[in-house]
Amino acid sequence: MAVQKDIIAGTNADFMIVRELTVSGEQEEIGRALAEEAARSYGWRPVPADRRTARARRLWFERNWPQHHERMRGAALALGLDFEADEYYVDGLSGVPNGSACSATFLPPGATEEGRGLLGRNYDFFTTSAADLFAMLSGGQPTGGSEPPMASRPFVVRSKPTDGPATTLITMDTLDGCMDGINEHGLAVVLLIADAETAGEPVAAGPQVGLSSIQLPRFVLDTCATAEEARAALLGAKQYDLGTPLHYLIADASGDCFVWERDAGGDEHITDGDGGALCVTNHLLHKHSGELPADNAETMLTYERHRRLSKETEARLSGAGVRAAVDAVNFDAVGADVPYPIRTLWRSVFDLGERTLSARFYLADDRYSDELTFTC
Repeated sequence: MAVQKDIIAGTNADFMIVRELTVSGEQEEIGRALAEEAARSYGWRPVPADRRTARARRLWFERNWPQHHERMRGAALALGLDFEADEYYVDGLSGVPNGSACSATFLPPGATEEGRGLLGRNYDFFTTSAADLFAMLSGGQPTGGSEPPMASRPFVVRSKPTDGPATTLITMDTLDGCMDGINEHGLAVVLLIADAETAGEPVAAGPQVGLSSIQLPRFVLDTCATAEEARAALLGAKQYDLGTPLHYLIADASGDCFVWERDAGGDEHITDGDGGALCVTNHLLHKHSGELPADNAETMLTYERHRRLSKETEARLSGAGVRAAVDAVNFDAVGADVPYPIRTLWRSVFDLGERTLSARFYLADDRYSDELTFTC
């Protein structure tokens, strides 16, 4: 096993410090390294489990997602636990807090000047600590304590397993899931809040059998090479929300793409790109096939951002044009009166033909890092 960690953006004087973690070896070894890093960076510790549920989860992963199963085994080894005793949950390092806003668009090869599929996205999130956010959501005032902002320690995680595809991921605060990712086949996934207007409070349930909302992108990247394989895998996978419900833009190097959504009753919906640009923000696409409604104080400008991003991507674009399109709807540019302190914390652009992920990271108002490019 080989492990390398580097600071690639930011300093102690900036909002965030971004680290790159590169791990290669067997999945079990990768899982052990990720668990050790999560303990160091985030103070992560496993939580006691309901043994019946833990055993059912372990067996489900073994059958349906063996890569994650072996990484869980490695995490248990790192903690000195008996993996098959099922006494602790040794994965699912965090959930996704309520209320973030993101925008994403995919252009297939025929819609780009490079002749390669390009996916651009803004990851928009709070600039507060969890305690201050909870205080604001509860109608109180932030305390301004010493707890760091939730999104101030992201990682770029590059896994090179001996028994699966190489992946490059960006994660805000968990090392066994991701918010953005691409694999060596040129398949890319990004997640977004699914329904800003009606999402309500985050789901409080603990780990369940199947894929949590933040594990789903990693599952797709570990087990699929194309968008069609991803459709089949998701239709056959048990899923649950752990945190606010999310939806996902998934695209491959051929130009095939879709948005995966589940509604409150668990019904599953696929919105295909149909050969053109596919844009997604924070409302359920399968519920809005016609004219979009007006935004209100709770929607985080999801409809305005979708309308503008769709217009920006009507024309054939270059990589620079994709960057300009997503920059036009970021939370430094919109100038909106939103109720909570939110910024675009990173902008990522995937070149699916080249198997690259390029990203710049928020350091302070009006200041981002240089764009960094990673090859899968």
